[in-house]
Amino acid sequence: MDNSPTALFDSYEQDFRQIIDSIHLKLDGEGKDERGEQRRAALRRVEMELDEADEMISQMEIEIQGIPQSIKPQYQNRLKTAKGDLVRFKKLSKDIHSQVSRAELLSSGRVGTPTSDEPYGPTSDRTRLLAGTATLDDGTRRLQESQRIALETEDQGAEILMNLRTQREQIENSRDTLRTADTAIDRASGTLKKMIRRMYQQRVVTAAIIVVLVLVIAIILWEKVFR
Repeated sequence: MDNSPTALFDSYEQDFRQIIDSIHLKLDGEGKDERGEQRRAALRRVEMELDEADEMISQMEIEIQGIPQSIKPQYQNRLKTAKGDLVRFKKLSKDIHSQVSRAELLSSGRVGTPTSDEPYGPTSDRTRLLAGTATLDDGTRRLQESQRIALETEDQGAEILMNLRTQREQIENSRDTLRTADTAIDRASGTLKKMIRRMYQQRVVTAAIIVVLVLVIAIILWEKVFR
C-alpha cells in the first residue's frame, strides 16, 4: 500500500480522468452520432458522470491540504486543470441538452401545413408543439435544478474543507503540546537521575566517614588499653 502523501490525490485524479474520458466519448466522440432516445439516455448518463467527477474534484481538494508545501504548487496546477476540464464539459453538456431539445421541438412542428381556418396547423401538430415546449421547459428546469444542487454541493464541500482544516490545526496543536510534554518529561527524568546519582554519592561519602570514625575510635581504644 502506497503511504505517500500524494497517493490518494493521484488515485482520485486517475478516477477523474477516466470519468472525463467517458464523458468525452458520449458528448463529442462515438456518442455524437446517436439520435432520439439513445442520445437522451447518453445525456442522462453524462449527468451522472459529471456528478461523479464533481465528487472526485472535492476529494482532490481535501487531499491537497495534506501535501507538503515543497510539491504542493504542481498539484494545485493539476487540480486547476481538472476543474477547468469539468467546467468545459458541463457547459458542453448543457449546450447539447439545449440542441437536442430544440431539435425535438422543431421536428414536432414540421408535420402539417397551417390553413386559414387553423393558423397553427392541425390539432395534433399543436399538441406536439406544446409537448415539445413542455419538454424544453422541463429540460431547462432540470438543468437549473442540477446547477442549484451543484452550488449546494460546492458550499457543503467548502464547509467540509473548513472543518477539516480546523481539525488539522487542532491535531497539529496537540502534536506540539505532546512534543512540549515529552521535552518536559525528558528534563524531569534527567533531573531525577542526577538526584539519584547524588544520593548514591552522599551514601558513599557517609559510609566512608563512618568507616573513618570507627577506625579512629578503634585506634583510640587500642592506645588506651595497651599503654
